[in-house]
Amino acid sequence: MNEKTLKSLEYKKIIDSLMDKCESSLGKTRIQSMQPLIDIEDIEKLQAETDEALTLLIKRGAPPLYGINSIKADVKRAEIGGTLSPGALIKISDSLRVSRDLKNYIREVQEDREKRYPLIEGYIEGLSVFKNIENEITNAIISENEISDNASTTLRSIRKQIISKNESVRDKLNSIVNSQTNKKYLQDNIVTMREGRYVVPVKAENKNNIKGLVHDMSGSGATLFIEPMAVVELNNELRELELKEKEEIDRILKVLSSMVAEEAEGIANNQYLLQELDFIFAKGKLALEMNATKPILNDVGYINIRKGRHPLLNVKNIVPIDIYLGKEFDSLIITGPNTGGKTVSLKTVGLLVLMAQSGLHIPADFNSEIGIFEQVFADIGDEQSIEQSLSTFSSHMVNIVDILSKVETNNLVLFDELGAGTDPTEGAALAMSILDHLLGIGVKTIATTHYSQLKLYALTTKGVINASVEFDVKTLSPTYKLLIGVPGKSNAFEISQRLGLENHIIDYAKGLISEENIEFEDVLESMEKDRLSINENKQEIERYRIQLQKLERELSLEKDKTKDMRDKILQESREEARNILKKAKEDADLLVGELKEVSIEIEKEKLRKIQEAQEKLKHKLKNTENEIAQKVLNIKSKKPPKDLRVGETVEVLTLNQIGTVLEKPDDSGNVKIQVGIMKISSHLSSLRRTKEREKENISRSTKKIMSTKAKDIKTEIDLRGQNQEEAFMELDKYLDDAYIAGIKQVQIIHGKGTGVLREGIRIYLKRNRHVRTSRLGTFSEGGDGVTVVELK
Repeated sequence: MNEKTLKSLEYKKIIDSLMDKCESSLGKTRIQSMQPLIDIEDIEKLQAETDEALTLLIKRGAPPLYGINSIKADVKRAEIGGTLSPGALIKISDSLRVSRDLKNYIREVQEDREKRYPLIEGYIEGLSVFKNIENEITNAIISENEISDNASTTLRSIRKQIISKNESVRDKLNSIVNSQTNKKYLQDNIVTMREGRYVVPVKAENKNNIKGLVHDMSGSGATLFIEPMAVVELNNELRELELKEKEEIDRILKVLSSMVAEEAEGIANNQYLLQELDFIFAKGKLALEMNATKPILNDVGYINIRKGRHPLLNVKNIVPIDIYLGKEFDSLIITGPNTGGKTVSLKTVGLLVLMAQSGLHIPADFNSEIGIFEQVFADIGDEQSIEQSLSTFSSHMVNIVDILSKVETNNLVLFDELGAGTDPTEGAALAMSILDHLLGIGVKTIATTHYSQLKLYALTTKGVINASVEFDVKTLSPTYKLLIGVPGKSNAFEISQRLGLENHIIDYAKGLISEENIEFEDVLESMEKDRLSINENKQEIERYRIQLQKLERELSLEKDKTKDMRDKILQESREEARNILKKAKEDADLLVGELKEVSIEIEKEKLRKIQEAQEKLKHKLKNTENEIAQKVLNIKSKKPPKDLRVGETVEVLTLNQIGTVLEKPDDSGNVKIQVGIMKISSHLSSLRRTKEREKENISRSTKKIMSTKAKDIKTEIDLRGQNQEEAFMELDKYLDDAYIAGIKQVQIIHGKGTGVLREGIRIYLKRNRHVRTSRLGTFSEGGDGVTVVELK
């Protein structure tokens, strides 16, 4: 692209703004080489990247890009066998962390299936993650100048020894400097360092009184820094440890460098991908800041910018412009007073074209269209050159000659004040000739001018059209609105009159210009009045249209409201009928329910009395067992067992039998024990632990019983047709057998019936010590007719 054009249109300022959005020097380097492209497919790809980045920034926030570094040279050094510095390894670790964090970022994004980001996802999926290398570097290196104690056990050990040795040296030196004998020989009672050795400051005349090695001398020569012989060996040992520390650090850095070298290709590839991602998200951030949109691209040179804004101006002070070119006409001539915004309009078009061809979104409304041009030429601003003795006109002509020598069909040319700076008649004629030449070879051209001849030229030449920047004569200020198809009136006489110039001077001036020019200006004035009138009528029509649409919406709402009221009345009638039927059914269900509750209450009372009788019987049996164990069979153990555990085998002395502990001893010292097929309660004083052989015998016996039980017992019991008392007796024995057999889940079939037996079983199961949980069966298990029990 033409460098002079890039400078004239301030393209570099856009590049600088883009660079400010980068997180790394790599991204900025990528932007420095950026140029507008001419291949529409390449541009479409860049625009798609920007669009994806902008959407992600809005939906998910900024990606984790902090920590991208230039590590190419460091990776290459590791690859050829060099040892990397801690700083270089930290940069590599940071880059690896960014790659891993980006993987997590895009993984979260991919969970949102409404939107896909194929280009950015492709870049991130290409990143390699080396978590082990990242962790090893992070664990070993604290900063560019500090290696962590965690880098290796050897380094930690050496550093502990160094600390200990330093303390020994300081203690020894402190004892020397604090000695009453030595104090008189020392310049100061302090310990300092010279050449990495601990020394004491000795008066020069007393150097023979402190035996040691002289390492330094003060500037005056009055003080010698002597390493006492008493600490020479300790200092030597300290130096040896410091050398070992350095060797271990070198070894650690070498190991880490070799790990980087093994994955050099993947790490280097990461750097390229991270650079591209930083660049892409910088484009997205710039688009977000400018409130920019993705343009529609074409390769036929068609421009249709909707509410375009110059990207370098304060958005609060910008009046957006609508401008189009390249279909009905190829040349656009913009007229209007100075400071009216003609040059800004010209620069806005040129800069937005360059931005679009660079893959950047443009500050304009959605669906704005930009043509792709092989070259954009611009002759803008006062190019007067004192050094080259060129006038404004001559300087402009040098640029125009250069442009005309290079311009081709698929180009865009921008002229500011074409033909200005010389005789108006000759300048206008020259401008028309240049425009005719460019029109003839199919170049898209936009030119600004003051010349009335060019306004007439645009009116009479096919493929050329006028445009003007609106000016309010009443306020003597431009509105900055660009009006295509309307030539601008000079307004010189009106402005002068508003500013106070006497009428006779203005009338005389009018007499000096040709009748044709006066008529032409009058035509323009009439056109302007007609345009304003049409615009007012258009606004009035728009108000009526909006009002009509509002009335149509209100009528439609009333129609819908009437229909809704009719439907609501019918719905309420149906609801009332359903409610009457529902109430009658609920009353019937309530009556049936009350009858069931009465029946259940009767059965509950009966069940409660049976449970109370069972509890009394169990309590009495327990007391009888205790009495037998303590009185009738009062046999004491010499070594009552302590800390009995469930499952442990013991000998019951009162029965001369071996049993298995079922429960831990209670507060009174009584223990539940399984002896054969019996369960008994015995006091600790009548028990003793068995020997291993006896344990094995009882274990085999118990296992045999459990095996037999497991073979014989089923995983379900059918209690249908039984009353509660019969059912509870049978159920109690069944659950004991199932528990001993090691069955974890059983089914109790009780049927549905009146629900009395089911309710009684539910209450019973809550009190049974073998039951963990119980629930009614699912549909496939038998529904309400079955209770499923999970055993402990």
